Amino acid sequence: MSSAWRGVFAAVTTQFHSDQSLNLKSTLAHIDAMLDAGLHGLIMLGTVGENYSLEYPEKLEVLRATVDHIGGRVPVLTGVAEYTTKLASRYAVDAKEIGVDGLMVLPTMVYKTAPEETMVHYRTVARATDLPIMVYNNPVSYGVDITPAMFQELADEPTLVAIKESSENVRRITDLKNACGDRYTLLAGVDDLVLESLMLGAEGWVSGLVNAFPAENRLLWDLAEAGRWEEAREVYRWYMPLLHLDTYPKLVQYIKLAVQECGYGSETVRAPRLAIEGEERERILAIIRKGIAERPQTTASA
Repeated sequence: MSSAWRGVFAAVTTQFHSDQSLNLKSTLAHIDAMLDAGLHGLIMLGTVGENYSLEYPEKLEVLRATVDHIGGRVPVLTGVAEYTTKLASRYAVDAKEIGVDGLMVLPTMVYKTAPEETMVHYRTVARATDLPIMVYNNPVSYGVDITPAMFQELADEPTLVAIKESSENVRRITDLKNACGDRYTLLAGVDDLVLESLMLGAEGWVSGLVNAFPAENRLLWDLAEAGRWEEAREVYRWYMPLLHLDTYPKLVQYIKLAVQECGYGSETVRAPRLAIEGEERERILAIIRKGIAERPQTTASA
């Protein structure tokens, strides 16, 4: 099984009403704004989508609404972030019935699996359906590292087709290429390492800040794809203070605040997350507003 998951994929925010209930209408409107900017795909209910803050039926509700609304225009994946392998497998089956195009599978939440446990988890979820899977490797946030050697061992699972590489170690792109060749499609998963990752062979970008700056994400991607590295570096330098917001524990609050400032939705998050306040809020707003004021022209054809 091969993967056609190339380009800019949004790790989509889940929009809420002021009482923290689901706001599907706003979520879909936000998706439309990003698709208008030329995004290549969507990942619902990842970290930025507050997966583990939603109840199980709510997750399925978000997926149904999104799949129905997209109608096959771009690939729709869902994050799979559950506490047990059994529940992750059940969710994979339910997501397939709804009609998603693929899964982005995380390690089990809370319990930090040993390497052999991690591989059993991924093999079990992979065999629950025939959907293609993007393996999300983020040891910084989740405490489980899937090494190139482990990906070599997992290469006999045909539905494991892509890797979202978020170790914050850009050397991993080269190590994965050396270990696995072209067996997996590699996607950059850390916003402020994307240009380095693309130069080293990543074929896609799963982004959080794209929620607020979709046209600029597409611009950076197009310049890199065209090999226009000097221009890409200039856009990257403008973007970097914003992209850094993707790397903090409060990335969801920061990204949603940027979404609100750019007019695409609300900053409302679901508890236990709280809205940022005081000096922290003013500091993050200053970064966002400076980025908005100095944003580049969003065309790569000039």
